[in-house]
Amino acid sequence: MIGKLTRRSALALALLSATSLPAFATETIKAVVIDGYPARALWVKEFTNFFIPEVDKRLAETGNYEMDWQESYGGSIVKPKGVLEGIKLGLGDIGIVTTIFHSSKLPTQAISAVTPFIAPDSRAVAKAVDEIAKEYPTMQKEFESQNQVYLATGVVLDTYQVFSKEPISSISDLEGKKVAGAGMNLRYLEGIDGAAGVRGGLTDFYNMLQTGLVDKAMLWPEAASTFKIAEVAPYMLKADLGAVNSKTITVNKDYWDKLPDEVKDVLQEVAVEYRDHVAGIAMDRAQASRDKYVEAGGTIVEMDAAEREAWAAAMPNLAVEWAAQLDSKGEPGSDMLKAYMTKLQDAGYSPTRDWSAELSQ
Repeated sequence: MIGKLTRRSALALALLSATSLPAFATETIKAVVIDGYPARALWVKEFTNFFIPEVDKRLAETGNYEMDWQESYGGSIVKPKGVLEGIKLGLGDIGIVTTIFHSSKLPTQAISAVTPFIAPDSRAVAKAVDEIAKEYPTMQKEFESQNQVYLATGVVLDTYQVFSKEPISSISDLEGKKVAGAGMNLRYLEGIDGAAGVRGGLTDFYNMLQTGLVDKAMLWPEAASTFKIAEVAPYMLKADLGAVNSKTITVNKDYWDKLPDEVKDVLQEVAVEYRDHVAGIAMDRAQASRDKYVEAGGTIVEMDAAEREAWAAAMPNLAVEWAAQLDSKGEPGSDMLKAYMTKLQDAGYSPTRDWSAELSQ
């Protein structure tokens, strides 16, 4: 009898001790996410709908940490051009940097823009650029100099095409014409007799075409659909100039250094999945946008392969210029270019012009 009481007492004591111990506490980590673009922008919307829930789900598997997300978009903390500086200064912990605004500070991010006429697929370009960034430290060092840690590069638009007020089918239809564009793609017109690039923003292209300030515009089908370009430019030349990376997820370096390794690993893993997720949506929207363009009265003409070759051949080799500038600073620009071209070729895309083949040996 005494033995039984002793065993029961021991069991009761053990249960009492177990229930009186403090419960395992999940650590909460605050994360301020910023972008100057509004919440309805594709990449911002998917950060909310895909990136954040996926991070939360993976952290919940161990229960060690949970994130307290505070999202600030649409200029509430920074304007679109101010994300890089905002993350640098710690105004946000995580940000989506639009890299085309910072060509002098982030020159390597232009790698897809200086290599047109290769891949019109957002997914292939996003993957190739992101792999280059992780295989060569140059891209990451550029962000480190801005007090940031690189997570992943994204492509949020499909390939650039040419939209025109008049029928267009060949490179000769660009001769002597004024063409709206932005950034590096204005240089695609160099080498075409009399063609002149006119810088403008997406919100300006409709009026530029309507008023005759320009005859044509280079943009992508989703933007053409959104801004009703078919009304003023009812002809699209499917030239497939190429998809271009323009968004990079970064984290403030000071904030990153304080994060637990488990959280760092999850953020890095999900950033890559977000990269592919957004690129996939961009491609789905591209086809739907082409259909809407036609429904709105637009006509799409496929550019002949020989004409694409003629256009590519007429252009200066922007890729070699880009690589040479990096080489001169002691960075592996030429090696990065060769590797990038190889990745796209391995993915099944044959360049209309092999830009890397013209590198000095």
